[in-house]
Amino acid sequence: MEEKVIYIAGLGLIGGSLALGIKRDHPNYKILGYNRSDQSRNIALERGIVDEATANFEEFAPLADVIILAVPIKQTITFIKTLSKLDLKENVIITDAGSTKGDIVKAAERYLADRPVQFVGSHPMAGSHKSGAIAADVNLFENAYYIFTPTSLTKENTIAELKTILSGLHARFIEIDAAEHDRVTSQVSHFPHILSASLMEQAGDYAAEHEMTNYFAAGGFRDMTRIAESEPGMWTSILLTNKEAVLSRIDDFKGRLDEVAQLIFQNDEDGIWNYFNDARQTRKKMKIHKRGGVESSYDLFVDVPDEEDVILEILELLRGTSLVNIHINEENREDIFGILQISFKSARDLEHAQKVITEKTNYKVLIK
Repeated sequence: MEEKVIYIAGLGLIGGSLALGIKRDHPNYKILGYNRSDQSRNIALERGIVDEATANFEEFAPLADVIILAVPIKQTITFIKTLSKLDLKENVIITDAGSTKGDIVKAAERYLADRPVQFVGSHPMAGSHKSGAIAADVNLFENAYYIFTPTSLTKENTIAELKTILSGLHARFIEIDAAEHDRVTSQVSHFPHILSASLMEQAGDYAAEHEMTNYFAAGGFRDMTRIAESEPGMWTSILLTNKEAVLSRIDDFKGRLDEVAQLIFQNDEDGIWNYFNDARQTRKKMKIHKRGGVESSYDLFVDVPDEEDVILEILELLRGTSLVNIHINEENREDIFGILQISFKSARDLEHAQKVITEKTNYKVLIK
């Protein structure tokens, strides 16, 4: 079996999980890692995430058959410049894990153009509220989209070879142009984070005069603003490296808010009904419930009584099922579907849970 040397720069959640996924299908590969902090390097070594680790990025680069840059976008571009000056293996594959692709691809095509290397942009669309090597999870990318953005430095077999190397991630690989990637993610990922943060700022200011805002903020508001807890540095970098597309989405949304405001001002009952119905029908048509993006999951809602051991009873029924999250909706329930919300990684597990809970209990079960 062919042995390869894989060098992963950045041993956080993404880099560590990539290493574990690669090792799952290719235990003979040698995984080298870079991380600036001692803590993440030590954890990665103790957990067997990497075979060797360094605090000097340049140290392992010449040894690698594949180099994966799993660091923030600006640092990725800096490392691409560094790689352009090093004596690397001929035809080494260089890729990244950045959330925006345009600036990274331009940097690679500029600084690596005269080097005998292969480069393809990558974006593994998975994440977690946890961070660091301690949070690395071999199943993080299961069924999630892993996007490749080809460049002028991508050869005929580059992506095929990467798919083989990354087979243990159990991800869904897809190819898309870098500019189109940034346009699409500006709508479904980047702008929603702006909206979430804006809602939280608005609610925080409003709560200064209307204190009960803090207590009634549950259900839909909670779900819409959960991503406002995301790491500020990462999102600053994402927005500034996808400025044009994000600003376009903001301008478009302003116009849509003005339209619905006018409908309300004019007491246009039909117009308001159509506004909500169009949104509902559009959502039904989208593949939101097919696990393909960062936050996709399959949710089951169960109305259970407030009695001792009820949650344990349901969890016992679901033994052996892959759960993503469990949430108890115990406060304002005006706009939620069930007191117990269980999220699954796959539609198969969701269907199994619905069947077994319905058959074994008299609780109301709803998939939404």
